[in-house]
Amino acid sequence: MPVDNQLYNRLSDTWWSEDGWLNLLRTALNPARFGYMRRVLLEDLGMDPAGKTALDVGCGGGLLAEEFARLGCAVTGVDPSEASLETARAHARESGLAIDYRQGTGEAPPFEDASFDLVYCCDVLEHVDDVGRTVAEIARVLKPGGPFLYDTINRTRRSRLLVIKMFQEWPSTRLVDPDLHDWDMFIKPSELRDHIEAAGLEHGGGPVGMRPGNLLRAIRAMRARASGKIGYPEAARDLVMEESRDTSASYMGWARKPA
Repeated sequence: MPVDNQLYNRLSDTWWSEDGWLNLLRTALNPARFGYMRRVLLEDLGMDPAGKTALDVGCGGGLLAEEFARLGCAVTGVDPSEASLETARAHARESGLAIDYRQGTGEAPPFEDASFDLVYCCDVLEHVDDVGRTVAEIARVLKPGGPFLYDTINRTRRSRLLVIKMFQEWPSTRLVDPDLHDWDMFIKPSELRDHIEAAGLEHGGGPVGMRPGNLLRAIRAMRARASGKIGYPEAARDLVMEESRDTSASYMGWARKPA
């Protein structure tokens, strides 16, 4: 089933709503991936994020952009969904955060060369039309020495079962729209590493896996949510992801532009 990226326009007003599944990205995924990326910046790279210019590629409603803004970064978010950007702008204003949101795609971000100290891209690479061009454009807008941080979904039998079948297709466990992902667009770590090297970036760290803290409890929560016994806020408590050695479903990593 092909990916329907128009759903982000249809669901644009639900990014921050606890009653919508898009907010699971904030409540269930962000703790692990933002924790990983913050640690990479502070510990692995020794980078003080305060005042650094950061680009959020595929920022959606601003769920991760606000996390980086609170770290002190001067964040710019780019996304093809203008409706989602309007939601992101409104929430940033309400939160007292100065974030610059602009319409654009990963394949053609509207920025000059070497514009950003760091770039991150989460839940996006498995949606773009051209992964290689997106990574190349990220490399182009990065300043020399700047890091590129990412997460995405591995193309394996396990990801087909967990992400496609259980998460979005089977009625008994489904949490999201059935056309959110296409398994054929998932990216093996070796493939992404080839794109990173072709773009002239140096591989830095990873892949590090990301998975539910307790898979059986997560499945029970999915079943309870699908049957209407609990809402998304209750399900989120059992779906919180954590770092793992297991990269067979979802993984994170980072690379750097040579100085």
